[in-house]
Amino acid sequence: MEISAMRSAMSEISTKINQFRGSLDLDGLNEQIAINEAKMAEPGFWDDNVRAQELIDANNLLKEKHDSFYKLQSAYEDIEVSLELLAEGDDPELQAETETQLTQLQEAMQTYEMNLLLSEEYDDSNAILEIHPGAGGTEAQDWGSMLLRMYQRWADRRGFSVEVADYLAGDEAGLKSVTLIIKGTNAYGLLRSERGVHRLVRISPFDAAGRRHTSFASVDVMPELDKSINIDVSWDDIKMEVFRSSGAGGQHINKTSSAVRLIHMPTGIVTSSQAERSQFQNKATALAMLKAKLYQRELDAQAKQEAEIKGEQMDNGFGSQIRSYVFHPYTMVKDHRSNYETGNGQAVMDGDLDPFIYAYLQWQLAMKNPE
Repeated sequence: MEISAMRSAMSEISTKINQFRGSLDLDGLNEQIAINEAKMAEPGFWDDNVRAQELIDANNLLKEKHDSFYKLQSAYEDIEVSLELLAEGDDPELQAETETQLTQLQEAMQTYEMNLLLSEEYDDSNAILEIHPGAGGTEAQDWGSMLLRMYQRWADRRGFSVEVADYLAGDEAGLKSVTLIIKGTNAYGLLRSERGVHRLVRISPFDAAGRRHTSFASVDVMPELDKSINIDVSWDDIKMEVFRSSGAGGQHINKTSSAVRLIHMPTGIVTSSQAERSQFQNKATALAMLKAKLYQRELDAQAKQEAEIKGEQMDNGFGSQIRSYVFHPYTMVKDHRSNYETGNGQAVMDGDLDPFIYAYLQWQLAMKNPE
């Protein structure tokens, strides 16, 4: 990379750092951290363990936002020094090192900006993610398992943990449905971009004639609600069924009827859990997922009402095709909202979703604040 190109990139980074500084209110951030730390030093702070841990977690997020900004600024200043040295004389080794530092800073800037874009109320929550293949038998069910692998790989890249709460295997291959609980800071805020229908076009490995097939799978994402959010659910409205676990994993499958399925009669919403050995634990997990679904349903209803008042056209959240994954006759993955696309489909299937998530968050921000 030419030095002039690096200086141009640094100019863009400088502009963004100044924007970050303006939006962060660093003085207010430092003040809030100090207030929280004073509370943590008070006698009796641990009398309420739940509230104490909530305050610690909230303060850690503030400190992470604060420290991450200064790390970006420090990295920027280091590169500026290197560029000044390069202007004084040719140094191929220093130039190569500076290029690497610049690339790393650009990636860190994108990650930081992505986190700042996560401004919705429960964006920092864990996520409950469900995959349901559409019609199409084995081909669609295999597509469901490909998406499962993609999200597991993405979570691994970010250091998130993944629990399989419910899994129903396909008849010959793939899966009929799966529910994941993905735990990590901003898991829901990042993954809410995945809600909708995902379309696959490829030569089916299950077609002896080698024909091209199109398959669909729906992905639903909800925040895992904490105990401070009260969703009123009456057991009179719930039908509970118990059954034996049937998921993948062999030795982890219970031989007793410990798996639980809850059916919310007024809405028809169904949740299941078979991850735990205890029927009581599975019942609690299924109930938590039911509350999350009811909460997401209310959010969708509010968004629809607001859109109608504004006169906006909204796609059906479940039925809208949000992204296409084409592997024949060419390779391309394209998001139909942000129009972001890439020809490296294998990288996407290996969990490289952040560019799509970042583009979606930018698109959503533009939709909320049109020029």
